[in-house]
Amino acid sequence: MWDATVDGRRLTFHLSGINNQNFIMRDEETGSWWQQVSGEAIQGPLKGKKLTQVFHDELSFGLWKREQPRGRVLKPDPALAAKYAAEDWERQIDQMKVVVPAANNEPLRPRELIAGVRINNAAKAYPIKGLLEQSPVIDDLGGAPLIIIVGEDRKSIRVFERNVDGRTLEFYARPGIEPLQLVDSQTGSQWDFSGKAVSGQLTGKQLVPVPVLKDFWFDWKLYNPQTSVYAPGVR
Repeated sequence: MWDATVDGRRLTFHLSGINNQNFIMRDEETGSWWQQVSGEAIQGPLKGKKLTQVFHDELSFGLWKREQPRGRVLKPDPALAAKYAAEDWERQIDQMKVVVPAANNEPLRPRELIAGVRINNAAKAYPIKGLLEQSPVIDDLGGAPLIIIVGEDRKSIRVFERNVDGRTLEFYARPGIEPLQLVDSQTGSQWDFSGKAVSGQLTGKQLVPVPVLKDFWFDWKLYNPQTSVYAPGVR
């Protein structure tokens, strides 16, 4: 998600095309083309400019509704429903060719789903299959101590910094508890999936969220060529 304001001017964007399965957006005001995944103008008068990222979550509706019971839902226009993706869109996408440089030593399959994290000029891909088996994952990236969590819906993923009041916390999940509960080893405080301490010494404290992007490996690697890949047990 990107802020549509550039140099104090609000731009209006439309889908212009697709490049390597990534949207190309065109702004009405200057005709510049923008890459969806990076927020960078790649052609036109604003070439080289970058949109400012707006923090967002990608959650299942059930989990979001639990956290935001008074939240509003943007309903699709029925007149345009036929233009929206079919229910089997993932299967259809899997049948499309991937046009990126290939290497025999790639650590992941091109279409393997990952959770991509960028922080402090460092990037890392966390294979979602591994996260489902290991969540929560305690890691460090770009000098920042992180926790990567999969929600009890096994679809929603969040990442937080583990520093609280100058102290780095270690976490574990309470087994068999729904909704998800985390406990920090330092104080025994309990934390929910939103990164908030709900009981214990640190009640009311909030972990700092870190943007995370669900993506295919081939796409993430193309725009983050220096990325590392998470391996269980290795920080």
